[in-house]
Amino acid sequence: MSSLLFQHDHYLLKRQVLALTGKFRVYDPQENLLLFSEQKMFRLREDIRVYADEDKTREVMMIKARQIIDFSAAYDVIDTATGQKAGVLRRKGWRSLLRDEWEILDANDQLIGRLFEDSMNRALLRRFILGTFLPQNYDITIGTQRVADLRQRFNLFAYRLDMDFSMDTGHVLDRRLGIAAGILLAAIEGKQRSE
Repeated sequence: MSSLLFQHDHYLLKRQVLALTGKFRVYDPQENLLLFSEQKMFRLREDIRVYADEDKTREVMMIKARQIIDFSAAYDVIDTATGQKAGVLRRKGWRSLLRDEWEILDANDQLIGRLFEDSMNRALLRRFILGTFLPQNYDITIGTQRVADLRQRFNLFAYRLDMDFSMDTGHVLDRRLGIAAGILLAAIEGKQRSE
């Protein structure tokens, strides 16, 4: 049943602001709630649980950091219904200082793709001049094929991330990895705003 949650081409991720915990909601194209996550604050080691409902009765995915406070953190994405690892998202530490960049690994830790901010110039403008006034945009590639676009909507008071997988006609990207990437980007951006 959880596989039905990951069959859409478009998702909208919303991060709740002004909460003591990071709350993330993922909606389908008809704006039905599909996934809910509540990130605990002040954890040394990230362990984000994703549920199919806000009551947190059915866990479907876990995003777990391998190390405590790691500059080039690697996050295992695990399907909790099967207990199997879907893959890994690994942040490129030094490269991400100026422009966010991640590696996408398969379940055997083999490099299969990249997630990166749209352009170096826009990334520098975001970091040093315009901040939140210039929304972020990320591309996901598997090999040389662009398979997804994660685009933040401009809004001073709320975080909205449109996740578009429609260009992935061959389904080469596991949607669980794509959605986990969106949640991680929203979590990290939320921490950077609060620091």
